[in-house]
Amino acid sequence: MADEGKRLATIPRNATEQLQISIKSYKEKEYLDLRIFYTTDEGASWLPTKKGVTVSPDNLELLKDAVDEAIKELTTPAEE
Repeated sequence: MADEGKRLATIPRNATEQLQISIKSYKEKEYLDLRIFYTTDEGASWLPTKKGVTVSPDNLELLKDAVDEAIKELTTPAEE
C-alpha cells in the first residue's frame, strides 16, 4: 500500500481541483507523484483521482530539464 508521502507543492487548477506534487514510496521505492485531487466540500478535504503521473528517480533530471526549457520558452518575451 502506498504511503501519504511528503507533499512538495499544491497548484490550484480551479475551485474544485488541484495538482498535488509529492514524494511517495511504494514497495520500498520512492518516486515523484503528480496527481489531480478534487473536493466536493469546498476544500475541507481533497481526494485523489486516477489522473496523475509517477516519475522514477532515474527520470527526474530529464523532467527537470524539460521544466527548465518550458520556463525559458514561456517566460522569455517573444522577439518581434
